[in-house]
Amino acid sequence: MKLSTDNTMLAIILSLLAIVLFDLMGLIIKHLSDDYSAFELSAWRNLFGLIPSFIALWSSRSWHQAGRQWKIRQWPLALLRGVYVTFAQVLFYFSLGQMAFATASTITYANAFFMTALAVPMLGERVGLIRWSAVMLGFAGVMMVMGPGKESFSLYALAPLGAAFLYALAGVSARQLDPELSTPLVNLYSAVTAMIGAFLLTLVTSGFSPLASLSDLGWIIAMGGFGGTAVLLLVTAFRMTEQSNLAPFSYFGIPIAFVMGWGFFGEKPFGDLFPGAILIVASGLMVIWRERRLTRSSLD
Repeated sequence: MKLSTDNTMLAIILSLLAIVLFDLMGLIIKHLSDDYSAFELSAWRNLFGLIPSFIALWSSRSWHQAGRQWKIRQWPLALLRGVYVTFAQVLFYFSLGQMAFATASTITYANAFFMTALAVPMLGERVGLIRWSAVMLGFAGVMMVMGPGKESFSLYALAPLGAAFLYALAGVSARQLDPELSTPLVNLYSAVTAMIGAFLLTLVTSGFSPLASLSDLGWIIAMGGFGGTAVLLLVTAFRMTEQSNLAPFSYFGIPIAFVMGWGFFGEKPFGDLFPGAILIVASGLMVIWRERRLTRSSLD
């Protein structure tokens, strides 16, 4: 069944809106990071993010058609994905409190290159010259953004890089799950595991801080709502069109993060982001171009 252009356009709009919501969530995390640890923020984000996750599952036609089953055959792998997400969130949220917003966000785009590399041992994929070249180009861009050797370099830059690796592990693990599984159900497994993991990490480390004000409670609820709704929008978008139609637009997150960091925190990390960010985008577009060419060839 061929997807309509209208569906594709709507899916693109939803994915761009999801990017904006993710960045708004990041801004709130950065705003709250002076008073609350990354563990706490991850716990609250996952708790309030469960509401959109349940909505996504209940709205899933495939889940209803499968008899609304909650248990899945590969549940240990689904829970392991949640563990990856837990530590990825903690590292990313920690970096947001220590680095310029756009810089930390841009470094996490390394997850696309890690996914390509991890697909070889975990999925048995054969990666050709074009994709390896894209990986090397993109990683060079990430290194330029991190800036080892520069006066502005900080070991904190390793945190979003670690988060990118763990997000990539979660992404590749999802491809190891049975293809007929409902995506929202898999996401819910990860979300619940991440919530439990973040709460346990908080309790055994810094503990939960008392809320400084009612406005902080509002920010925390908004943080979880933005993050959970963004996931819901992405799930909807990916069900409306092919992933290759949406992938190029994910890189709009870099300029959006830059503008938001500039507008809300007065950050202008031009020297850190460029030209590294351009190489990151170029490498991603190389992979997308290759995938589209292969898809087109298989249809001929």
